[in-house]
Amino acid sequence: MALTRNASFWRALVIVWFCALFVVSSLSRLPPGPQIANFDKIEHTVFYALGGTCFYLARRFKNHALSGIRASLATMLFCMAVGAFDEFHQSFVPNRSGNDLFDWLADTLGGVFGSVAGWISFHILAQRRGR
Repeated sequence: MALTRNASFWRALVIVWFCALFVVSSLSRLPPGPQIANFDKIEHTVFYALGGTCFYLARRFKNHALSGIRASLATMLFCMAVGAFDEFHQSFVPNRSGNDLFDWLADTLGGVFGSVAGWISFHILAQRRGR
C-alpha cells in the first residue's frame, strides 16, 4: 500500500501538526508578519485547513466505508475543538490574548476548507490505487 493511502501516515501528520500548533501557541512573541489587517485570520484558516486535510484523510483511509459527509463533520468538529483548546491555552501564555472568537471562527473555517481539500485528495489518491 502506498504511504499516502495509509491512515497511520496521515495520523502521524496530524500529531506533527498539533505539536507545531502547541509550540507556536506557547510562544510569548511571534515573529512579525505582513502588515495586512487581520492577516492572522488567514494564517489560522490555512493552518487549520492543512491539519483538517490530514485529519480527514486519516479518517477516510482508516475506514473506506466512512462517508465523506461523516468524515467532513468529524473534521470540522476536530478543528473546532482544537481551535477552542488553542485559544484557551493562549490565554495562559504571557503577552498572548487567547479566547479570540474570530481566531476560533477562522480555525473552524479552516476545518471546512480542510474537509473539502481532504475529500478531493482522497478521491485523487484512491483513484491511483489501480495504477
